[in-house]
Amino acid sequence: MQFSLIGDHPDGLEMARALAEAGQHTLATYTGPPGGADWVYRAGLRPKLVRDTEEVLADPSIETVIVASPIDNRPAHLRRAVQSERHVLCVCPVDQTPDIAYETAMIQKDTGCILLPLLPRALHPAFIRLARCMREPDLIGKLGLLQVELTHPSLSSRDTGTSGKVSLPGWEVLRALGGEIAEVSAFAGGTDLQTGEPFLLSGRFERGGIFQVSFVPQPWRSRCEFIATGSAGRVRLVFPDGFTGPAAMSFAPETVGLCEELWEPWNPWPAMVDSFETALADSSKRATSSANDAPKDPAGAAEALPITWQVAIRCLELDDAARRSVERRRVSALDYQEASEEVGFKGTMTLVGCALLWFILLAVILSRWVPWLGWIIVPILGLFLGLQLLRWILPKSHERTER
Repeated sequence: MQFSLIGDHPDGLEMARALAEAGQHTLATYTGPPGGADWVYRAGLRPKLVRDTEEVLADPSIETVIVASPIDNRPAHLRRAVQSERHVLCVCPVDQTPDIAYETAMIQKDTGCILLPLLPRALHPAFIRLARCMREPDLIGKLGLLQVELTHPSLSSRDTGTSGKVSLPGWEVLRALGGEIAEVSAFAGGTDLQTGEPFLLSGRFERGGIFQVSFVPQPWRSRCEFIATGSAGRVRLVFPDGFTGPAAMSFAPETVGLCEELWEPWNPWPAMVDSFETALADSSKRATSSANDAPKDPAGAAEALPITWQVAIRCLELDDAARRSVERRRVSALDYQEASEEVGFKGTMTLVGCALLWFILLAVILSRWVPWLGWIIVPILGLFLGLQLLRWILPKSHERTER
């Protein structure tokens, strides 16, 4: 499979190299700054250099596109790549707001192509093991508190863009460990999040338990620590050199005593390639199987949070909630919605219904001078109610049937 790389974000470059090293994919074209071209050539890749993104998307031999452009151009490139009906892998954050993520999810429903965010950290075997420990009653019991301390040289400074909005790291890991987040409260020195400044996060999981995250930027150190405390004990996971370095987890179950597990330094991108190839295989199975045949998950997939586009949407929603909390100095509650055709229909009908109410009110007032305006209210109401029946008349898509 031939793929193209748009932009020179480090995550996109690493994903391109991992795809090429997998042996089944070839980097055919590159569009972006000269620095990215030098990097891919040093990595042993020999793509064709193309200046125009539209020329890349018009090439029928390109089946997959990696969107790794700067945050200011990323939404436009992502939209065009998804509209071109190709598989798309996009660097995160996709944008500073969830709007483009909602829009591309709707487009992907129509094209049927694969759309994945580059969020491989939740696939780390240490996090998979920690999530399993947090769900075993014999180890920690009911989760009470998840404490996280992140020490990192910077806070995604290259992804702030002209808007200056900071995207917070690690939402996908928190969701993989504790599930959906119901409330978020963020604290910073000012009324907004700034690159290079410390901040605190706290919140509550939907299925129980609270979390607390502290971020301390330090230019000379990268360290991560997770402590899950429950009613029967606690588990501690430490990355002394960051997410890609070695990891150590210690826990003290009552029946065994103190235990410790170790992991070697980890390269996240082969795991991201496996997720992409699994999505390709599942897509092929869905295309050849009947509507009643549910695709089977690969071994171990149930233990990790699947990397889907919905994960990217949730991260953007949580970013937005954290920014609101810092600005307004209060807790932000999350009201989740699935990005689907049904949600889009409901939103459209809500707007149409509100406009219809205003029109009816105006028609009633004007009918005093123009009597025929009062007679068109009933047909318009009938048309609106008829549109509501479309949700029961039209057949549901295959994906919604499986859900």
